[in-house]
Amino acid sequence: MAALLNRVGWATRLVLPVVQIWDLDARRWVRALRRSPVKVVFPSGQVVERKPSPGKQPRKAAAEASPREQRLKQPFQVPPSQTPSTWEESGLRYDKAFPGDKRLSSVMTIVKSRPFREKQGKILLEGRRLIADALKAGAVPKVFFFSRLDYIKELPIEKLKGVGLIKVKFEDIKDWSDLVTPQGIMGIFAKPDHVKMTYPETQLRHTLPLLLICDNLRDPGNLGTILRSAAGAGCSKVLLTKGCVDPWEPKVLRAGMGAHFQVPIINNLDWEAVPNYLPTNTRVFVADNCGLYAQAQAQMSNKASDHGWICDRRLLKFHKYEEEEEDLEDGACEGWLPELEVQSYDSDWTEAPAAVVVGGETHGLSLESLQLAESTRGGRLLIPIVPGVDSLNSAMAASILLFEGKRQLR
Repeated sequence: MAALLNRVGWATRLVLPVVQIWDLDARRWVRALRRSPVKVVFPSGQVVERKPSPGKQPRKAAAEASPREQRLKQPFQVPPSQTPSTWEESGLRYDKAFPGDKRLSSVMTIVKSRPFREKQGKILLEGRRLIADALKAGAVPKVFFFSRLDYIKELPIEKLKGVGLIKVKFEDIKDWSDLVTPQGIMGIFAKPDHVKMTYPETQLRHTLPLLLICDNLRDPGNLGTILRSAAGAGCSKVLLTKGCVDPWEPKVLRAGMGAHFQVPIINNLDWEAVPNYLPTNTRVFVADNCGLYAQAQAQMSNKASDHGWICDRRLLKFHKYEEEEEDLEDGACEGWLPELEVQSYDSDWTEAPAAVVVGGETHGLSLESLQLAESTRGGRLLIPIVPGVDSLNSAMAASILLFEGKRQLR
């Protein structure tokens, strides 16, 4: 009997561990079935990754992960110093304009009002090419208005951070624009400072010791064309005296074709301040586009209009000087007008740094410009024209003289 009991106890001890082991494996398999697999490996060797469902959260928090696991996850994160490659990755956002948006009314105010542009220190640029040139030169944008998102995606991403982006209807841009075919994008920029601007490297390499001074230029198209010629000839600076049209007016910007961001422009200068912007030993020459016939007439007259200030007496605006001349005696009226040597425009006048003064077609050259030319041992640059032709266009005369100076310097 005792032997029988011993055999039963021994059999029981053998069965119990088996039951316990089976129960433990069963629990493990049940927990495994409840989990969602991260990867599925098929017998063929194909591996399929499964993404976790959006409603489920991992049981372990990220903070509970071991340091080794955190180090392994770091290579999959984008380094903070890496620049986003696409517009979407940069995290930029834009707003859509709604009816009555006050931000839109400021656009027309900047376009129409020169005092507002000068007081607020803001300008308006239109067109993808002009805006891209401004950004490349270092101009600071404030707000962009665009009709299509593709126009914004063409601009450098790093230049758009902190800039207001507003999507508007193309009809609104068409109402604001002066262009016949608007390009669908407009930008408000801080008024550029020529000291802080970054001009193209090719432009800097071809810069010549040649300056342009604009005197009483009132026509926007002429000024824009002159700025374009100045950039093409390689002028080092363009100085605009008081009385000239605003160089940041939309019509001047359109005629300049990006020249505003290729050559330094200093505007609204008093004549007393002009010598401060001239290099040492600069000789100042005034453009004389009256022709040989007008010069012959000037030798027999003491009137200011006949001495190259303006060719057509009907457009004369120097009534102040004319009245003073009438009050003077015949023998005393010869000394108040500066005497400048007249030389042909194709003679050598670029031996030293030179500055060319171009006057407007309506008001012509001022007395201050002639005095500055006399004080710097400059002269008149005569562009001969056919007798009977009043004068050349101011932009045309400036282009002839600037490119002639470029030819001489080369």
